[in-house]
Amino acid sequence: MKSKLTVINISGPDHPGITARLMQCLEEHQVKLYDIGQNVTYELLSLSFVIKVLPGSTVLKDLLFEATEMGMKLDYKEVDRLDSALNRESYIISCISPKNITPEFMKDIAGLLASHQINIKRMDNLRPKTFQSIDFQVELKAKQSELDIIKQGLLGLSQTHGLDLAMIKDNVWRRNKRLIVFDMDSTLIQSEVIVEMAKAHGVGDKVYDITERAMNGELNFDQSLTERVALLKGLPTSSLEGLLDKIKITDGVEEFLKTVQKLGYKTAIISGGFTFFAHYFQKKLSIDYAFANDLEVSQDKLTGTIKGEIVNAEKKAVLLEMLSKQENLNLEQVVAIGDGANDLPMLAKAGLGIAFHAKEIVKKEASQHMSYGNMASILQFLGIPPEV
Repeated sequence: MKSKLTVINISGPDHPGITARLMQCLEEHQVKLYDIGQNVTYELLSLSFVIKVLPGSTVLKDLLFEATEMGMKLDYKEVDRLDSALNRESYIISCISPKNITPEFMKDIAGLLASHQINIKRMDNLRPKTFQSIDFQVELKAKQSELDIIKQGLLGLSQTHGLDLAMIKDNVWRRNKRLIVFDMDSTLIQSEVIVEMAKAHGVGDKVYDITERAMNGELNFDQSLTERVALLKGLPTSSLEGLLDKIKITDGVEEFLKTVQKLGYKTAIISGGFTFFAHYFQKKLSIDYAFANDLEVSQDKLTGTIKGEIVNAEKKAVLLEMLSKQENLNLEQVVAIGDGANDLPMLAKAGLGIAFHAKEIVKKEASQHMSYGNMASILQFLGIPPEV
């Protein structure tokens, strides 16, 4: 008679000493332990472990006796081999909702995963006081094409239920991010500064139209920026100072930055906007680095041209990679957050790229998106608990 791998599940009211007592029983029987995991929900325990039961062993009988004495239920089943999921990749599907999560959403996401033959291994409510966030741990072995289909399904659920979903590989890099890179306009701040500058110069409508088309990817960024800056020729630099008080920081940015800076993350602005504003918000928010376009000035007025190389989509990605090398980081340790089409290469280059309240074309192309929560909600995607 051969020894058999056996999965044991212990369930019932949680109290101190349960695991210690059961492990003592295994020790007395000299049983090999292959795996263990537990979960406690509202003081109800579910503890599972895998052991090898030798022929003639009474370990199951003794475990049942111990469990019964502690007021617990014991179930077991024999398996031929260890879980095949050991050869699969683990992902966290992170959900953040502006209102309580509903049974309808839970039904829909469970159905989506089931349609791809994906089992939910674990669910965690990260904010027990309100049921507005939940992480699903899943394991799968899928090609990139299937992952893309799953992510499109999650995007559909996000839009249907008005909440944010991200599917993030649950590996050593998830909780080891060290650099956060922000786009500035409509990401770190609520405005497109070039539009505000244009309003102050009486060309607001013209610049707004070009800006929207550029951010949607309809126009070449370099050409559109050159055209817009030319319309600003003659704008006094004193007008830029006057705009600073009108520009609002995006909701949740200060909480987000306070948390990641306390944890030692480096932060950066990489913007297709302008250095005057990027350096101002760098100082105001204690951000480590800032890169943007430099406007040429003559006699305290804008000349309508840009000095040096334009910070476009490709340059943003180059700067992100440069910063990661400068900080001796793997690109997997970098987070990039942006909203426009010119942010896509930067988002793709980073280990975690998040389209933040982005244009539709950007949401479809980016690997992750945040469309309903504020900036601080991204902390959950990083595996940072809300109390930090």
